[in-house]
Order: sequence, then structure tokens, then C-alpha cells
Amino acid sequence: MDFTALALEGSTSMSSDSSVKSCKIGPVEFGAGKLSIIAGPCMAESLDICMQVGKSLTETCKQLGIGYVFKASFDKANRSSVESYRGPGIEQGLQWLKTIRDELGVPVLTDIHLPEQAQQAAEVVDALQIPAFLARQTDLLVAAGNTGKTVNVKKGQFMSPDDMENVVEKIRSCGNDNILLTERGTFFGYNRLVSDMRSIRQMQKFAPVVFDATHSVQQPGGLGKASGGQREFAATLGFAAIASGADALFIETHPNPDEALSDAACQLPLDEMKSVLKISLAVFHAARDL
Repeated sequence: MDFTALALEGSTSMSSDSSVKSCKIGPVEFGAGKLSIIAGPCMAESLDICMQVGKSLTETCKQLGIGYVFKASFDKANRSSVESYRGPGIEQGLQWLKTIRDELGVPVLTDIHLPEQAQQAAEVVDALQIPAFLARQTDLLVAAGNTGKTVNVKKGQFMSPDDMENVVEKIRSCGNDNILLTERGTFFGYNRLVSDMRSIRQMQKFAPVVFDATHSVQQPGGLGKASGGQREFAATLGFAAIASGADALFIETHPNPDEALSDAACQLPLDEMKSVLKISLAVFHAARDL
């Protein structure tokens, strides 16, 4: 029994075109009955780290038959402290992402924070990501939509699942139906995010849904001048999301997470990823083959 289809049958009709159930980032399809992941280091700290992570995940996903999109940020514009390192910047970051794309032959995704970054990034990457805090910013959404690239929008921690219908419509107003929505938890009031698994099926009325396993264990501002996190629970939440019908996972991973320059407390160790993805794939098939 396909529980996702069963849930959608009982959904109230919405103005969004519910017939659009899948989209692609390069050759990787989301929402078409196959597990895919968006994964990489939180920040593009160096080309070496990006390449190490990208090579490992490309090989693992190929072995397991999982669709893979590489992710890294060239700028972390929402760091907790003004003193925190933000990344290599758009010029250097896009150059590294292009190298990953060309040498590994995988599609790449990066986030943007300003409308003027959309077209420049789109010349290099296959998908643009809108950070959760910016999910309502019309100019940013429209600029991303107008590039024609796939747009992945993270649901704001302050937004309900149904609020994302308006987000989707802003992008579709550009004639762009290649849209993903990402669940990453909602604020609960004490330096903790809480993931409501109901939101996955609710947002699937509008677009395929990705679950962000690592940012969902983030503790915003938990370390004072940096965010804390509980990476030991990231895989558990990811498995639960897949069992709840999520089309894909978003995971940040690093060869040495404790030494990462951003989200050190949340990223999964790279050497654990193969095991996490094997279990994720088993859960994905089990939840859909009942």
C-alpha cells in the first residue's frame, strides 16, 4: 500500500496544481517513487573537502541506486554572530561547485540570499535553494524562478505547511514548475526545533517534499555565538520522515564534523553516510511496499 497516495486521496483540494508530483535536478528525479538525496558539506570550506565528500557520496549512491545531488553553500549569510566565518564568497564558491559538477558528473545545488545572486549562480548550478528565513521573500523567489532552474524552498520555521502554497505559486508565476519544498522543523521555544511529520504529506499537495535531517536537529543560538545541535538524532529523524512519505533527504556531512566551520554540531560524519543511506533505502521501500 502506498501511504503517500492514500493520504493525498483524502486531501482537500487546493488551488495549486496537484498533478505536478515530481521534478528534476539534472537527471535526478524527485517524487517519482525513487529515493534521492541532496547532500554535502554545510559550507564550501575548500575544494578538497567538497571533492572528498562529493566523491564518496557519488560512489555510495551509485552502488545503492540512490539519486544524488551535491550541495554546498558559498555564503552563510545567517550566521549567529557577525564574527563567524561566512564562506568563500560567490566567485570562489561557484568555481568550486563547477569543478565538482564537471569532474564528478553530478548535479549541484547551492543557496542564494539575494535576488541579484540568482542568475549568476544559475549559470553554474542545477538548482537554487531558498533558506528557511527567506521563504516568504517574493523578489528572491521570483528571481530564482525566472532562471528556469529547479528551486528548493526550505519551509520557514515560522510557517505552517499550508503557507507554502503561496510560496509555490510565486515560483510558478514565472512559468517554472520545477519546485521542491523542504521540511526542516519548526521553532518550539527553547533552543530546539520540532519536526511535525504531518507537514510532509500536507506539502506534497504542492510539490515533492525533502526532509532536512541535519538542520532539524539544530539548536539555534544554542552555543551563544553559534548554533548547537544533536547530530546523534539526525538519522533517526530522517528514517521517520521517509517512513512518513518524504520523497528525499537533505543531509549535511563532513569528513570531520567537529572541525567544520559551520553547523559543526549537526553534520553527520562522512564515514557514517553509507550505513545511514542503506537504512534509509530499506525504510523507503518498506514504507511503499506494504
